[in-house]
Amino acid sequence: MRSVRARAALGATLVVAVALVAAGLAVLLVLRSNLTDRAGLEAEVAAREVAGQLALDVPYARLDLGDEETHPVQVTDERGRVVAVSDDLEAITGTGTARVTPGPTSSTGPGTHDDDDDDDDVKDADKHDDTDDDKRDDDKRDDDPGRGEVSSDEPEFSNGTATVDGDRADYRFAAVEATNSAGVTLTVHAGAPLAAEQEAVGSVRGAMLAGLPALLLVVAAVTWLVTRRALRPVEGIRRELAAITASQDLGRRVPEPGSRDEIARLARTTNETLSALETSVDRQRRFVADASHELRSPIASLRTQLEVGAAHPELLDLPGAVADTVRLQALAADLLLLARLDAGERPGRAAVDLGALVREEVSQRAGDRIPAEVSVAEGGAVEVSGSRGQLARVIGNLLDNAERHAERSVAVTVRAKGRDVCLEVADDGTGVPPPERERIFERFVRLDDARTRDDGGAGLGLALARDIASRHGGTLTVDTSPRGGAAFTLRLPGRS
Repeated sequence: MRSVRARAALGATLVVAVALVAAGLAVLLVLRSNLTDRAGLEAEVAAREVAGQLALDVPYARLDLGDEETHPVQVTDERGRVVAVSDDLEAITGTGTARVTPGPTSSTGPGTHDDDDDDDDVKDADKHDDTDDDKRDDDKRDDDPGRGEVSSDEPEFSNGTATVDGDRADYRFAAVEATNSAGVTLTVHAGAPLAAEQEAVGSVRGAMLAGLPALLLVVAAVTWLVTRRALRPVEGIRRELAAITASQDLGRRVPEPGSRDEIARLARTTNETLSALETSVDRQRRFVADASHELRSPIASLRTQLEVGAAHPELLDLPGAVADTVRLQALAADLLLLARLDAGERPGRAAVDLGALVREEVSQRAGDRIPAEVSVAEGGAVEVSGSRGQLARVIGNLLDNAERHAERSVAVTVRAKGRDVCLEVADDGTGVPPPERERIFERFVRLDDARTRDDGGAGLGLALARDIASRHGGTLTVDTSPRGGAAFTLRLPGRS
């Protein structure tokens, strides 16, 4: 499934389906529990009504057992023998005994039954001892006058079935104990039908099963339409990017929706990326063009001198050829370093003593037109982290620039400033006009158009110096020096 819309619709549908099924099951369980509790309450009321009659010593045959179809009743004694049941009760389960036929002595009232479980033995005992039983019952009542009681404990509930007049149904039974005046404990099992609970649960379940597919279809359709509408700008961005790729026109931009959501931010980020890519490509093209232009002159000059020397050895300008070769070598080195920096080459993390490095670079320039004065602050940490070779290139380029523009003096100062290390190269030349102080750090830029290439260089020194400073986490700026010329300040993080 490759479509985001399809995956979103399927995911939303599955989530809603799981949520609805869980909610439906919870509703059914709660509904069934409530209806079952209601049926149990009805059964308890019916059981307590019969138990109250037993506590008043109402004879079994005269018990008012209520509507047998609505509340079937079964009364058992302490030994589980049936002493009274509802009329037309044909079968029962869930009450502890399935018998629905009272014993023969049940009609004479409470406390008049024998201990024998066999029905035939009960009949024989009734024939021979009926008079004695009545006498003992009367004596017992005379000896223990008063009323019985109904247990106040929570009744026991159970589910079962009952067949009344040929109709079998499910019931919720409540068991309530009652003690008559003779001290005999009887248990009344009264039932309440569960048909209403089953019908209600079945209706709700059927409605849920019928409505669930339709609801899921609605959810899937709505999710599909909403996702399609939300992703429409993304499709526009994709088409525009495909057109940009095909045409290679980096000046085009993707449409930005007016919303403030993630898609609008994606479009803006895409356009920013295209702008950066366009700038990089333009910069690369200018670099290639400028490099070709700068390389053309020393190569042509060197070739001319070599061709003249080959034809007329006496006319060969050997020092000029060497100078052109050196210049070509320096320019090639600068171009290669720029290429490595543009490729993302990271400087090393070695410890570099910037003061010692400045003294070393100045000592190698003993033949300069104007010797540089070096001043390194005492007691301050002037160590930085980075590439010794690249930092030496920065110092050399700044000294070359000051040497070309200075009239009488060049001063180099190294000092600690807070947690940073500052290197300043100042001269007493004409300085740099404020409007040009950022432009001079661009590649192949020379402010003095009248200056010859041999004297002015290719315009890469300051650009290289700033790129190296930036990749070392520092900055390179220019201002006016106290001597009246330019003051270039290199600021690098000190080594902690």
